[in-house]
Amino acid sequence: MTAPAATATTATTARPAVPPALAGTLPASAVQAVLCAALQEDAPYGDITSQTLIPAEARATAVLAARVPGVFSGGEVFAAAMKLTDAAADVELLVADGAGFAAGTPLARVRGNARAVLLAERVALNLVQRMSAIATKTAEFVALVHGTRARITDTRKTTPGLRVLERYAVRCGGGANHRFSLSDAVLAKDNHLAVLTGGDASKLTAVLQEAKARLGHTTHFEVEVDSMEQIEPVLAAGVDTIMLDNFSLAELAAGVALVDGRARVEASGNVNLATVAGIAATGVDIISIGGLTHSVTALDLGLDIELEPVPATELPAG
Repeated sequence: MTAPAATATTATTARPAVPPALAGTLPASAVQAVLCAALQEDAPYGDITSQTLIPAEARATAVLAARVPGVFSGGEVFAAAMKLTDAAADVELLVADGAGFAAGTPLARVRGNARAVLLAERVALNLVQRMSAIATKTAEFVALVHGTRARITDTRKTTPGLRVLERYAVRCGGGANHRFSLSDAVLAKDNHLAVLTGGDASKLTAVLQEAKARLGHTTHFEVEVDSMEQIEPVLAAGVDTIMLDNFSLAELAAGVALVDGRARVEASGNVNLATVAGIAATGVDIISIGGLTHSVTALDLGLDIELEPVPATELPAG
């Protein structure tokens, strides 16, 4: 598909300001690693189609355009993808990460070697479409809990190899990040507790206290519970966060009251757009949602070649 060329007055070399909370939080080295792996997968021996059809010296201008409304994420990823295949490419980011946009909005423009633009197109689109979908979905959840104390967070249910990008996209949507990896914090779940206690609930406080004593003082300690009866024994161990997993709304409210500020309270399980407001209203501090990253549908964005107007002197006579 082609798009009409933009007038000179719409072009700008200035990049839109990224909100301070996002600026500098997407490591360039991580972006390059993802892009190099993706390009190696997509064009291991080059792009035979463009090499056959497109003259090596041909130039092209293309616009990343929104076909549906959403929240943008991945501008620097798009730019880095284009510059990976053509270091001299001129990339203009027209919408800032974290900004909402309407259908039809131009999000970025690239000018460069035509073969290089086409080589980077699918890798760039795959990533930016997914990142913008995550940002858009996160923003929907964030809007639904506005006015409550609840913070929307992601989980480790991310696409292997893309966690750094998907986590950044959650931040673009106004959400926050849970622990990045298994190395970052202790989160004892039901299987850990089963092994640790051997099924003897009376051991719960003591074994958690012993484990906590082995940690450095800066390491966060969170424990998941699946019943009201586990809350007091877990709190007695001095944990930082208690996760109430698959609790009903009434149980969540009762759990928050029982904890009474002695730890952060996280709600997890059965969280969707229809339930999240009710969950937030119970007074929990954190709502973690795997669906922010594991089941989003790519946002419909397209990269359209801009056609330059044909000068009148080159038009056929008659």
